[in-house]
Amino acid sequence: MKSESWFNRLMGFLNVILFVLTISVYVLPFLAPKLFPFLSVFSLILPFLLILNFLFFVYWLVLLNKKTLISGIVLMLGITFINKLYNFTDTNLPKSPSDFTVMSYNVRLFNLYEWLPEKNVPQQISKFVFDEDPDVLCLQEFSPLASANFSQYKYKYIDVKGNKNKYGQAIYSKYRIINKGEILFPNTSNKVIFVDVKKQKDTIRIYSMHLQSIKISTDINDDIDEAKSIFIFNRLSTTFKVQQQQAESIKKHMDGCKLPKIICGDMNNSAFSYVYRLIKADLKDSFEEAGLGFGKSYHFKYYPARIDFILVEDAFEVKAYNSYDAFLHSDHYPLSTRLEFKNR
Repeated sequence: MKSESWFNRLMGFLNVILFVLTISVYVLPFLAPKLFPFLSVFSLILPFLLILNFLFFVYWLVLLNKKTLISGIVLMLGITFINKLYNFTDTNLPKSPSDFTVMSYNVRLFNLYEWLPEKNVPQQISKFVFDEDPDVLCLQEFSPLASANFSQYKYKYIDVKGNKNKYGQAIYSKYRIINKGEILFPNTSNKVIFVDVKKQKDTIRIYSMHLQSIKISTDINDDIDEAKSIFIFNRLSTTFKVQQQQAESIKKHMDGCKLPKIICGDMNNSAFSYVYRLIKADLKDSFEEAGLGFGKSYHFKYYPARIDFILVEDAFEVKAYNSYDAFLHSDHYPLSTRLEFKNR
């Protein structure tokens, strides 16, 4: 029998380490950040671990080596995580008259402080929304600028604060709003707003959330030293603890609502997190149901970040999903889904 090369022995050793690390990270969505704040940060590296396991799987498969089983088992155990990371086929079911669309978009104050070089961002976002024409539009980091025109919507709920420059959230709707409210979080401007809309004989509760921001620039990876890495790590762990408290408030409020529910917006955390698992619960992730590719919703170098979501109850069929990752007029991308009540 031919002895294994030193290189393949090294690769096998690294593969075992990767196996143990990946299995450990699989457990993190079930561990509360309040109890394990530092460990919770490692959930962010799961996409990289999955990709590395796939590369090892292909490597051993090409060599017809039995070590293929190592990464094969990891990928099989993590199939639900893979679906949250990447969809290989999309869904676009035929339209029907009862379909309706929901769009969520963190507009970053319509470029109020000129992060982007373009001078007409509010107008471009307004035109984009007009062209896409969603039935319900949820905007986070909203600012009531005259140049941001959404006059095509008859109904709206705008919740902003501030003196000179107001900011907050807004929900626009083609359907009549019969109730509205908010979920306040302590010691932060982040919050959740909601509306109940009347669509023919049905009443639907729609939440727009904006959880605690991590406040890390998209260009941090250009110059990261040890001190900055520690600072980022500590900030992430602290933010995830705050987000847990906010997610618990959201879950409690949603459990008290008997209407069919949709919750969307900026979670500022990934689909591999405890916060996501807590809020999602039995809801369906519209990206997992009908999306394609990575479905990234945040502009971040080298990382397909999906931190914005549209989650729906089982009462709705997800017929299509779009993540407009070519429309960069904020640090987030807009996303939308087309829904229909089941058995209508």
